[in-house]
Amino acid sequence: MVIVLDKVNVIFKQKGRKMHAVKEASISINKGEIFGIVGPSGAGKSTLVRVINLLQPPASGRVIVGGQDITRFKGTALRKVRLKIGMIFQHFNLISGATVYDNIAFALKANNCPEPKIRERVLELLTQVNLADKEQVYPANLSGGQKQRVAIARALANDPEILLCDEATSALDLENTEEIIRILRRINRENPITIVFITHEMDVARKLFDRIAVMADGEIVEVGDTYRVFTEPEHPMTQSLVSRVLNIEIPEHLQLKDQEEMLKITYTGERAYEPLISKVSKEFDVLVDILHGKIEYIQGKPLGILLIKLSGDAAEIAKARDYIAGQVFKIERLSAAIEGGELNG
Repeated sequence: MVIVLDKVNVIFKQKGRKMHAVKEASISINKGEIFGIVGPSGAGKSTLVRVINLLQPPASGRVIVGGQDITRFKGTALRKVRLKIGMIFQHFNLISGATVYDNIAFALKANNCPEPKIRERVLELLTQVNLADKEQVYPANLSGGQKQRVAIARALANDPEILLCDEATSALDLENTEEIIRILRRINRENPITIVFITHEMDVARKLFDRIAVMADGEIVEVGDTYRVFTEPEHPMTQSLVSRVLNIEIPEHLQLKDQEEMLKITYTGERAYEPLISKVSKEFDVLVDILHGKIEYIQGKPLGILLIKLSGDAAEIAKARDYIAGQVFKIERLSAAIEGGELNG
């Protein structure tokens, strides 16, 4: 493990009252993985990630980085640890009066990098984040995505072993978010840096993370492999977050008639590709209408969701439903009433 947080508590004092922002949080993060911490606003995600480099000292608990218990580190010892930890933020934090080149060079100069090596390193980093032609441009003339890529290059300047990302895509549009995800994935693949990424955007989590911790009200309520968390969410908060990505929308006010039944089917793995509906139509005396369907890819593995309507004799519908249940990961019978395009199961 490169990072271990052991029963971490963070308590703030506000107007004479204590606020328990992080409660008994324990996580272990493997070297070289992209680990995500997700949850709604106010869950304690940003506070927890700042504990890793002691920007936010814990009230109690232990912070272990690279095998060292750094919980009580201060001064020179803490500065040495922080040199191994890069950090990027939601709002970039670039120096507005400095060029892209100088923003990145600043991090190298602060670490006493020899002048001859600075230019070589800056140009290498700019190429890495696809900004080789922007070295003399000022931040005001960059898009939000370009600014964040400069921030990534600056955070990587001194070859950190860990990169902390605090809502690094929240201020970006979809296209720029996708670019940041591609860059971080490539950086992690080419140089196995450990990335800890905080977000409330589950679509980012689906595309980027190897493992996920879910937070709610300051507590870590679930931890797991990303594919497992999306296919089998256990905690109600996780279920709520996942449903926003895997939602199914159908026409409003759809009503089921007698001898009709609606099913939501979830496939996982290779079964997401199988022609199940064709088999059902051939084997059973039922009509099958596909109302909605899609396949998402998580860690390269498919997760299929299909909403269908079965029409026919009740006994045949029951046979078809039982057959489907034996072929898929999960099946849900849904009620007849549909309101506002959302399912009432």
